[in-house]
Amino acid sequence: MLFRSGLALYGLFGLLTLALYWRHRHEQFPTPPLPTDWPGVTVQLPVFNEPFVVERLIHTAVALHPPADKLQIQVIDDSTDSTTERAARWVAYYKEKGIDIVLLHRSQRGGFKAGALAEALPQATGEFIAIFDADFQPQPDFLQQTIPHFGQNPALGMVQTRWGHLNDGRSPLTGAQAIALDKHFAMEQTVRHRANLFPKFNGAGGVWRRTCLEDAGGWQSDTVCEDMCLSTRAVLRQWQCLFLNEVISPAELPTTISAYKSQQARWSKGSSQCLLKYGRAITTAHQHTPLARFYALMSMSAYSTNLLVILLLLLQIPLLLLDVRFSSWLLLFSVAGIGQPLLFVMSQQVLYADWLRRLRHFPTMVLVAIGMAPNNSRAIWQAIFSREHDFVRTPKQGSLTHSPLHELNFDWIILVELGLALYAWMGVLVALRQQNHGPLFFLLTCALAYSYMLTLNMREWRWHWRQDRQETAVTPQIGRASCRERV
Repeated sequence: MLFRSGLALYGLFGLLTLALYWRHRHEQFPTPPLPTDWPGVTVQLPVFNEPFVVERLIHTAVALHPPADKLQIQVIDDSTDSTTERAARWVAYYKEKGIDIVLLHRSQRGGFKAGALAEALPQATGEFIAIFDADFQPQPDFLQQTIPHFGQNPALGMVQTRWGHLNDGRSPLTGAQAIALDKHFAMEQTVRHRANLFPKFNGAGGVWRRTCLEDAGGWQSDTVCEDMCLSTRAVLRQWQCLFLNEVISPAELPTTISAYKSQQARWSKGSSQCLLKYGRAITTAHQHTPLARFYALMSMSAYSTNLLVILLLLLQIPLLLLDVRFSSWLLLFSVAGIGQPLLFVMSQQVLYADWLRRLRHFPTMVLVAIGMAPNNSRAIWQAIFSREHDFVRTPKQGSLTHSPLHELNFDWIILVELGLALYAWMGVLVALRQQNHGPLFFLLTCALAYSYMLTLNMREWRWHWRQDRQETAVTPQIGRASCRERV
């Protein structure tokens, strides 16, 4: 009952978001006229071991449209592989052409991304700081669509744009991720910014006013969600934020389940860390409305639904064996949960003309969302009880037609997924035997979700095994050929 109530609360939170979106949906933010005297803009490109995308990133950054004498580009590199060499080659090339571009390489990765951005900021010359992660491909007119907004509002501290998708059609997994991100940006971010409900920065595809960034305390590395950490402090300092749903910053989606797990674990952990760090400050921030404070706390704690899903699943078989049959009025809890699915569907309808076709990946998204519960729950547990928090990068593939071969270590969470899959299937059998069909839908969904996660894991492991065998077979031939050449 308690866990159902918790999940129902977040379902009602979805209905609240839907109502607020409906209220603010017609608000427009047209781009003001371009400034006659362009301010200085620094574009920061933080990268770490991204050999497949770093060159594309530099090319697109150089192609941004403001006057060359007003644009500075910082390639902020913590890499330990060929990324640094690739970046250095193109930085030197564009420097010869008169572009103000610099490579800032660190041999020690202290503070991870937040530490790299903090160390690079004193060398930035711009009044405004635009940030793009390695997998982004900003449009040439990005700055022309964002910078003018700052000129009309001195209190505006940050502008965030909507993430687009470079590879959403690659697989059901990337298609499912696209639906999830579209819902976050088109629905949740729209509501948070337009209703002033503690709007947040998403880490890339946005622009900061430098004075705001510094006034809010700069980049801090005590959480792995440095973006949410900084934007929360900025809002508490009474800076305003703007989300431009019509301005798209295309980015790459993780193509493997291990990469997606890394990303989601980081977001789950970082959000939980920010809740622990700022929960009291948000609660007592009386300059913000009670609705804004409630919305911020609910958003930061949203990943806790992963824990609730697992606990609810584990309760099913004991309840079935005790022949507990819940009253039909408890169906209201399920009705409350419809808020979140409606947000997913509406985001597709708002953004795309072919939204019905895109919703074919909705079932996959549901299975992946439930299947990620063990991975995300572990991250939340680590946020609460662990003191060391590594920033685990999400591997990118760039223009490769297949996922790049990266080190794939065994993760014991797979055993948890296997156990939950077996447990859920056992629950399905017990429910059928007891002729208690109430929990059957939930049990079957969990069984399919964890079975699907195991399938994705096994596919990735098999692909890596084949690649390793191919490399092992090719290496001796290359060695013999090299010997013949030397002779």
